[in-house]
Amino acid sequence: MSDLNISNSNKIPMVAIAGRPNVGKSTLFNRIIRFRKAITDPTPGVTRDPVEEITEIEGKLVKFIDTGGYKLEHEALDDLVVKRSLEVVAEADLVVLVLEVKELTAEDQTFIEELRPYSDKLMVVINKVDGPEKENEIWNFYSLGFDKVYPVSASHGYGYGDFIEAVYERVKHIGSDDTEKEVSADISISILGKPNTGKSTLINILTNSEASIVSDIPGTTRDIVEGSFVFGEHKFKVLDTAGIRRKKKVHESVEYYSVNRAIKSIDESDVVLLLIDSIEGLSDQDKKIAHLIVKKGKGVIIVLNKWDLQADVPNAFEAVSDRVKFLFPILNFAPIIPLSALKNEGIEELLKTIVKVNTQLHKRVETSALNSHLADWVEEHEAPRSTKGRYKIKYMTQASANPVKFVLFINNKKGFPESYERYILRMIRADFGLSSIPINMDFRD
Repeated sequence: MSDLNISNSNKIPMVAIAGRPNVGKSTLFNRIIRFRKAITDPTPGVTRDPVEEITEIEGKLVKFIDTGGYKLEHEALDDLVVKRSLEVVAEADLVVLVLEVKELTAEDQTFIEELRPYSDKLMVVINKVDGPEKENEIWNFYSLGFDKVYPVSASHGYGYGDFIEAVYERVKHIGSDDTEKEVSADISISILGKPNTGKSTLINILTNSEASIVSDIPGTTRDIVEGSFVFGEHKFKVLDTAGIRRKKKVHESVEYYSVNRAIKSIDESDVVLLLIDSIEGLSDQDKKIAHLIVKKGKGVIIVLNKWDLQADVPNAFEAVSDRVKFLFPILNFAPIIPLSALKNEGIEELLKTIVKVNTQLHKRVETSALNSHLADWVEEHEAPRSTKGRYKIKYMTQASANPVKFVLFINNKKGFPESYERYILRMIRADFGLSSIPINMDFRD
């Protein structure tokens, strides 16, 4: 892992949004970044992992982080959520404490005391102030010892302009002007799979952080959690997603949105890591995820996690790989990597494979080279005949890279033999080094 360097840039100011559950932190976060990224729901404690996004304010890039709600009474994952939120607060350049105009609770007051050491970087927002008539209610909050509070309505936008201008004034001197280079990643990956396959453990290993909360409780991850790191000459963006279960097992609306966002993360990725518990093996749900990935033309690597728990028998990997290819014919091109995220084993081989797959995804083949090879392929193995004569491929070209698509013009599309399509696909892979990616071929009359 000597080539794995963690990318932690201090040039972009970091703003943490904190507060107890249901005060509107995620709604404010979504308004700031100008699209819905954090899940918003009346259910208390929806946000668990910190959710971050870089946005621009007055021409300056700023990273905002939506944190989990601060609670006094802890159950299930609450200890981990609060611990992670306080860690983000400690790291941030500016902390936006969100309170609700309707009430000041014991949780609010305890949290305020916890934030006293950060008073020099604290900014207080009173949310759910929907208009001027409600501003009279904010004066009570000055009794807490704050010099300035900002009344806003995160959902309706009231007071937002003054608030965001104040944020800019607090962070405009932090960092440098060349931050554009700091945030551009050349390889984007997402980690998909069923719950409890080790997705959050893997992203934490890759980013050398605790970006995702790790727990044995299924469905721990809800929002998309992002991280970044550098390996060799490449900067990666990695997305940890919610575990994808079968539809009939998804009951609560929060999980429904989580799963939908996990599926949409495929569109944002160059390469998808399909994480499979090597002990439990494959499931029908894994196959459905695989079909989605291939349909979208994304690179995919089958990752057999928890490999350290496998019995130490000869040719175990070959046996498992053969079974995966038998059950996953649609992914017969996909590399298979065994690893243990928990023990940090197999990570370097995984990263090298991601780089290899990404390189193939972006490869372009000159039309002249394609048709020169096509002539050789046809000479070596002619297409079958139909009732109207022999099928002929007259011309081919590469229509796109990432996803990789070739267009082939033929004399008769109707009934064109699938066996010959597979032959042409096999030759494209072999002659142009495209063995590890999905390839779409469009046959046209």
